[in-house]
Amino acid sequence: MDAKSVICHEVVVAAGPFAPGHLGELTQLVPFEMVDEVLAETGRTQQRIRNLPSRVVVYLVLAGSLFPGIGWKQVWQRLTAGLEGLATATPTAGALAQARRRVGARPLRGLFDLLRGPAAGIGAVGSRWRGLLVCAIDGTLMAVPDSPANQAEFVKHRGNNGGAGYPSLRLLVLVSCGTRTILDAVFGPTTNGETSYAPRLVRSLREGMIVLLDRNFAVQALVEAITRTGAHVLVRVKENRRLPVLERFPDGSYLSRLGAVAVRVIDCEITVSTSKGRRTGAYRLVTTLTCPHAHPAAELIRLYHERWEVETSYLEIKSTILGGRVLRARTPAGVAQEVFALLVTYQVLRLAMADATATHPGTDPDRASFSIALNTARDLLVQAAGVISTAVDLVGTIGRRVLADLMPDRRIRTRPRVVKRAISRYNAKGIVDRTSYKATISIDILTTRTP
Repeated sequence: MDAKSVICHEVVVAAGPFAPGHLGELTQLVPFEMVDEVLAETGRTQQRIRNLPSRVVVYLVLAGSLFPGIGWKQVWQRLTAGLEGLATATPTAGALAQARRRVGARPLRGLFDLLRGPAAGIGAVGSRWRGLLVCAIDGTLMAVPDSPANQAEFVKHRGNNGGAGYPSLRLLVLVSCGTRTILDAVFGPTTNGETSYAPRLVRSLREGMIVLLDRNFAVQALVEAITRTGAHVLVRVKENRRLPVLERFPDGSYLSRLGAVAVRVIDCEITVSTSKGRRTGAYRLVTTLTCPHAHPAAELIRLYHERWEVETSYLEIKSTILGGRVLRARTPAGVAQEVFALLVTYQVLRLAMADATATHPGTDPDRASFSIALNTARDLLVQAAGVISTAVDLVGTIGRRVLADLMPDRRIRTRPRVVKRAISRYNAKGIVDRTSYKATISIDILTTRTP
């Protein structure tokens, strides 16, 4: 056949050596002016414009988070792939490494501080409960290369089978559960525990929030610090923790004290029934919401399940974006730069998804596919598409693809908690069942348990 199709598209980017400095359509959420501002504030603006201006290097580092499985020269090739016809630099791997060291971590931290936040309006589904913005704090570990410089800062975890192969850093984030956007984050060596890092996240709390915490964070000083900000707390505590009964409420909860803070204690049993059987777990929740009429105990128990949204955020960062890989940087300064770049990249993807679902009132942000948003952002970066918008587009290509393939409403399912990749086959006893089952959940509030 002699018939042919010719497709032409327009690419609009910055001029001259600044052309490779973009993030595809995500550039509209991290615009040139924002990057230039943080570079100026941190004193990292270049003195003379050469092949790798500081703005371009910042976008290079951010693009590296979108493509974690390739080297920096290949990341550069993707930034310039859509710039055919423009004269672009071809830096060596050494030049790219020197440029990243010159810029450092502070501009990336500045970008994160500008972009972090809930990104949810009052009407966003699942973002608020009885007028309170629902948030959660939790921590995770991330592996870093075992270079001598990293080993001097980060440690390897011991284990029954020889310990971890790589040193780790500890990351804690404060997440808005409705949209899984990041409100704040801290990280550092694992020699400090989660409860040592958590107080540094209190700066981002305020009145009108409720923070969901795992029982590892049921520390009196932390609860008092959160309460002083005006935010409320819902935290699980150990069942044998002794809390005095000051007053019994009709819904089965009771008034108590945790240090200087008045709290309400809810004892309950949650039964999960599936086709494979039933299992029941006992829970003790403590909250600073002390009025049983305004905040019923049964609703607070159901709300606590939203804490798992922070775990899903870590899944998206460590598994979907990184693919389970170790970070690239071989120095602590490079690790800090890479982690802030990863947090910025995750945040702008989540912002794009939240903006898209917000255009369809009543759509739960949980139905937006993170994988679709990530892969579309990668495609648009390679194409250098949507860098500078020539028309008003509130949704964008990323948003349209997300909305075109929304996931079903989340169903109640349960799955036994197991180690999926045990170091030794002897760690797993019996048959490991990885099937997800449809489940029915029942809640019983206990009124006779002795505190």
